[in-house]
Amino acid sequence: MISLLWGIVALLWMVLAFIPLLGWGNWFLIPFAAVGALLGAIAMLFTHEQRRGRAKAGLLLNVVVIVVGVIRLSLGGGII
Repeated sequence: MISLLWGIVALLWMVLAFIPLLGWGNWFLIPFAAVGALLGAIAMLFTHEQRRGRAKAGLLLNVVVIVVGVIRLSLGGGII
């Protein structure tokens, strides 16, 4: 559950980082989402198979945010 909420916050942060001149926010977004992905991975280890839906969703959402953040940094040179 925490990983999913963490991923939603990271996704909203990612949307803000798409605004020109706010791309520097990706430098903080990527480690933030990495922590969320780690929480999701830990949650998947300690939950039963029938109850892993939120953990999987949180993990996937955080991984998507990390990938988009890295692509955005590579395109903008990390500043824009």
